[in-house]
Amino acid sequence: MPNDQFKRRLFKIISRVALASYGRFPVFGPLRASIGILRNDGRYLAIDRSDGRGYSLPGGLAFLGEEDEAVLRREIAEETGLSVVSAKLVLRYFSHVEIPCHVAVFDVEAKGTLRGSWEGSPVWATFAELQERILLSQRRVTEALLVNPAMVGESNTQPT
Repeated sequence: MPNDQFKRRLFKIISRVALASYGRFPVFGPLRASIGILRNDGRYLAIDRSDGRGYSLPGGLAFLGEEDEAVLRREIAEETGLSVVSAKLVLRYFSHVEIPCHVAVFDVEAKGTLRGSWEGSPVWATFAELQERILLSQRRVTEALLVNPAMVGESNTQPT
């Protein structure tokens, strides 16, 4: 659809300008983000980003005062159309790649009908594909999974 293409191009512009600007001038200090690990049949849910930067795990930045799990639930719904059934915190880390950010990582069980958004298209990726294309700021997650694959459940998403 032409409207979807326009939205994705607009996201690409906004994303790149925001990252470049905040990376140079982090006026509010480090930001906070929550991301989710969703698995199904040995694959991981990733967002093939509209800004051309590769794959990211579903999630995003927190609003002022928003709790980590609330961020996760909101962002997964926005980016994938899925509803979070349960979320277990499995990792916290600080990233200074592109922008300074405290990241909370959750093992997520979700359900619903998968769909994309202006931010990108959801894809079920093998671990090797995820490692190859994951954002630099999220490589810490794939490294942790490589060392401890049991940090998340076997299959935790039931798309309908």
